[in-house]
Amino acid sequence: MARWAFSAAAALAVSAGGAQAQTVGEDDIIVTAQRREQNIQDVGLAVTTLSGAQLVEQGVATINGLENIAPSLDAENQFGFGQVSFTLRGVGFKDYATNNAPTVGVYIDEVAYTAPVMTQGLLFDVARVEVLRGPQGTLYGRNTTGGAINVISARPTESFEWGGYGELGSYGLFKGEAYVSGPLSDRVRGRVALATTQGGAWQTNRETGVDLGNQDRGAARAQVNVDATDALSLLFNAHYVRDESDGLGLRLFKSTPAGAAHAGRRDASWGASPEFAAIVGIAPDEKPFRDNDGYGGSLTARYDFGAADLTYIASRETFDRREYADFDAVPQGVAGVYFTSDITVTQHEARLASTGDQRFDWIAGLYYAEEELDELYQSDFVDSFGPGFAVRTPYRQEVETKSIFAQAEFQATPRLNLIAGARYEDEQRDLIGLGTFASGFGPLNFANGTVDGTLENRSTDMQEWSGRLAAEYAFTSDALGYVSISRGVKSGGFTAYNTLNPQGVDPFDPEILIAYEAGAKTEWFGGALRANGALYYYDYTDQQVQGAIFDAGLNAIVGKIINAPESEIYGAELELFWRPIEAISVQQTFGYAHGEFQEFDLLNTAAPPATIDLSGERIGFPEFTYSGVVSYDGVLRNGLNWRGALDYSYRGDTDPPLLRPVSGEGYGVDSYWLVNATLSLASDARGWEAALWARNLLDEEVEETRNFFAGADFTPVSAPGLPRMIGVRLSLRQ
Repeated sequence: MARWAFSAAAALAVSAGGAQAQTVGEDDIIVTAQRREQNIQDVGLAVTTLSGAQLVEQGVATINGLENIAPSLDAENQFGFGQVSFTLRGVGFKDYATNNAPTVGVYIDEVAYTAPVMTQGLLFDVARVEVLRGPQGTLYGRNTTGGAINVISARPTESFEWGGYGELGSYGLFKGEAYVSGPLSDRVRGRVALATTQGGAWQTNRETGVDLGNQDRGAARAQVNVDATDALSLLFNAHYVRDESDGLGLRLFKSTPAGAAHAGRRDASWGASPEFAAIVGIAPDEKPFRDNDGYGGSLTARYDFGAADLTYIASRETFDRREYADFDAVPQGVAGVYFTSDITVTQHEARLASTGDQRFDWIAGLYYAEEELDELYQSDFVDSFGPGFAVRTPYRQEVETKSIFAQAEFQATPRLNLIAGARYEDEQRDLIGLGTFASGFGPLNFANGTVDGTLENRSTDMQEWSGRLAAEYAFTSDALGYVSISRGVKSGGFTAYNTLNPQGVDPFDPEILIAYEAGAKTEWFGGALRANGALYYYDYTDQQVQGAIFDAGLNAIVGKIINAPESEIYGAELELFWRPIEAISVQQTFGYAHGEFQEFDLLNTAAPPATIDLSGERIGFPEFTYSGVVSYDGVLRNGLNWRGALDYSYRGDTDPPLLRPVSGEGYGVDSYWLVNATLSLASDARGWEAALWARNLLDEEVEETRNFFAGADFTPVSAPGLPRMIGVRLSLRQ
């Protein structure tokens, strides 16, 4: 058994470490979206909160799975491998390299995970997740144009508790969590949690019959909370993640000279050229894999001055990545890639915030971060250059970020609340030693290189401000309306792929988004019905997109990330939470987002140097998202309870115009439905629950993305989603 598997007996316990789902009309849902505890209905922000128990019931094991629950959220693994792109309300950044900042910030226990690939560990022992939509900057360590995802782990408890769960599913899948929590002394509390996922190979190589898709993931977290004095508390957090799973197998969705279309979603194919296999150190028939581990720690110190609280967070995160992916879905070795990435991020944040219930609330802080990335990107390019070409692209990137932020809220009248916030950020990015080298040929750069064949170093800096102005008005004690205008920024960066041209690594500019939003949060019938909605309009400047430039001197096309001068996005969201009777709970979320390029001329790589005017074209994200949960809680004799739950989600189609000029039609992804179901039996008095679950109950053939590599007519590939899976779960808690 793999190193991270442990016995089912040790894994049994309560879902998500004992975090219980909060029900409408009973308990207030408390969030910390504005860096202090507030009822979600009193916050003039578009925020969705999800309990740890809900994540377990709906089978959400990673942050990516939130896309089927939270409105307007999309998670796409680039070409099906570990680099993920999060999109909120259509604001996203698609880049399969590791070095650039995301548009959606991910925070785990208030620590920013600056590289998206670092976020792909297991979600476990979670108290809640908060998804904030819209630009962030005045309260968070990193500026983002799309939004933020906050993961809050379950904290050490005052009394002794233990629990966990074990789960068996289709294709030999096993999942488990376990935790223990409680006091270590009068002033010290601790908590330890473990999690693992094993098995689940659901794909097969159609040429060899080899299975693909086994997971081998593990994670551990230890927390110690110390009340050093009556005013000072310290929280130490140490954690470790490991992922030795198979990668995803892509499939040809239409026949090409490279091979016939794959008949079913479980069909896959892969292979590496002898040259590429030799430089990477794998067998030519090696299946896609990950060999990643990350570890880190943080200290959160809070001091109560009475009128204000001082919070200081220091953290250091390290992530080591070794990942092989086959982008072409054919055995010839056309476009295999191997990433060796070593990431270290050190962060410090200090903030001072007012306390108590007063008319004027404020928060101010400082943030500092250093990021170091050493990466070697290796790739197969038989189709592009001919036999014998296996390409290496090494580089290093260093990032230093400094910022100052503040936000104030003033209760102008008993009903009217005014909010103003701002952040100033100074960021420096340096790209060092990037070069492109071919096996047997040496450096491939054409000009402006150094003596060792690397390109001259590149630097880009950003001094930008972000901010928010908002007004909240309480029409009644159960109806809040708000309007806001926000400015968000995302730093520029570099196209860190293999390139034969110095212009390919010239920096692209920061993007700026001005967001206008109006919303309402309401409760009806004594809290039995909650209805929250928002309308928004985004004015997008210099949106960062995949594109190309033309070098007239070399008469060559250079692929790189570029800036689209003007874009716009507008949409609406609605969230309903309804309990018509005590036993029935209904949750519904709806999101609509429409995005267009307003000014954007894209190079037509099929006929340089001509350009195509994409003004009025859709940006290329799903316009409609919809999800819901309907559950019934019943009571049996002998203290037993039963629960039936059906959850479902819909994602609209995409038609990305940035692929069409190269490939013609056929790279959009069709809309799809996903339906999941759970039936459980529990004894609250004895602390156990047994559940039967089904995911993708209708066995919908889902594609996450379509794309091409090494020529549009050679490898048209799609990344398939999971088929129907059925399983059982046993939970215990004390």
